[in-house]
Amino acid sequence: MRLVVDTNILFSFFNEKSKARELSTLSSLVLYSPEFALVEIDKHKGEILKRFALSDMQFSLILKLLQTVVNFVKSEEYRQFLPKAKKVSPDPDDVDFFALSFKLECDIWSNDAKLKEQRHVKIFSTKDLVEKL
Repeated sequence: MRLVVDTNILFSFFNEKSKARELSTLSSLVLYSPEFALVEIDKHKGEILKRFALSDMQFSLILKLLQTVVNFVKSEEYRQFLPKAKKVSPDPDDVDFFALSFKLECDIWSNDAKLKEQRHVKIFSTKDLVEKL
């Protein structure tokens, strides 16, 4: 199953007990995310370190692991889908995830209930994925 993963799911990957981390490493899932999500992770590094009681080294190691299980895609690769995504996304912050989803013709993994307000892309929460897999 191929999925575009939103930033909050990526953040939860830093929690060793998270179901998202466990699911992310399943061979049955092929995960993608816009490359800018890495910038968001870096921008919130301090918060992630504090929230999950991580050292800088632990953070770096987990980030490397994350980059082996998620394919990060440059915006140039899905740019042509941005206008359509802007019309569909219930949240302007999630336009890139929808554009990448349109490009790859796959669903989105997000725990943001607001994203389920549209009917163009199937949104799976972590709970939905646990039930499906």
